[in-house]
Amino acid sequence: MTETAPLTSAARTRDTAPPEQRTPPRSTGTPPHRSTGLLGGLLRTARPKQWVKNVLVVAAPAAAGELFSVRALTQLALVFALFTACAAAVYLINDARDAEADRAHPTKRHRPVAAGQVPVPVAHAVGGALAVLAPAAAAWLSSPQVAAVLVAYLAMQLAYCVSLKHVLVVDLVVVTTGFLMRAMVGGLALGIPLSRWFLITTGFGALFMVSAKRYSEAVQMAGRAGATRALLTEYTTGYLRFVWQLAAGVAVLGYCLWALEEGGVPHTSVLPWRQLSVVAFILAILRYAVFADRGTAGEPEEVVLRDRALALIGVVWLAMYGLAVANW
Repeated sequence: MTETAPLTSAARTRDTAPPEQRTPPRSTGTPPHRSTGLLGGLLRTARPKQWVKNVLVVAAPAAAGELFSVRALTQLALVFALFTACAAAVYLINDARDAEADRAHPTKRHRPVAAGQVPVPVAHAVGGALAVLAPAAAAWLSSPQVAAVLVAYLAMQLAYCVSLKHVLVVDLVVVTTGFLMRAMVGGLALGIPLSRWFLITTGFGALFMVSAKRYSEAVQMAGRAGATRALLTEYTTGYLRFVWQLAAGVAVLGYCLWALEEGGVPHTSVLPWRQLSVVAFILAILRYAVFADRGTAGEPEEVVLRDRALALIGVVWLAMYGLAVANW
């Protein structure tokens, strides 16, 4: 009896303590998202936050000054929706394949497929249906070139899910090319020629963000079990740092060459907006590099949306870019 008295006293003290002083119950590891059913799980697997990436489809038409017409807006809205469907198909199939590995990850285990909210066969079926329907709709409603890009994107991304994500350097190239295809497809839909500087700046800018994300993942997962990217154990942080620094430099160089190349067109605007936009572009790269250097550069859209200074720089750059295209 004397050995159990302290335990009884402690329990009595805990029961009579005010609610705000009681020890909170331990977390049971329940996913932070409430179960919303199969449709909600499919929507979450489609990664709505990452749909922001597909806004890149307006990049080429905006650079050419052909954005604000009924035909352009209609075609770009269609291409945005079709690219979103293709990306959703890849996410569904990828999560179905990686379900077991994701269950060992501290955060990815809460994904609907890994958590069991969306059955693996259902994820495969919906992803396969979207992968077939999106290019078919593009060939019917847009152009064969757009359909070809979507097919190439799906083939490349599915190959990435199966094997290419395990090949050093190639995995970075594949993800980067996905961004580049988004930027190209809007121009192809409207028949707009794509300049070499546009492709260089977009391609290396995408490589900068992709390699910065990989570097951040490598830093955060160092010494931890359950990393789902096998290549993170083969890349060194020094190499990934080198890649994002190199990519940032080439992107800045490509943008500067575009800004300083008049192309024989006389300058009639109030200020040289194209040249001045270099300042905002470089500031954006430098600001993003702060998060890359800290190892906190996750998804590009999250980095931009959560940092007010970076978002403001982006707005200023867009304004200057727009004024340059409009020749005001």
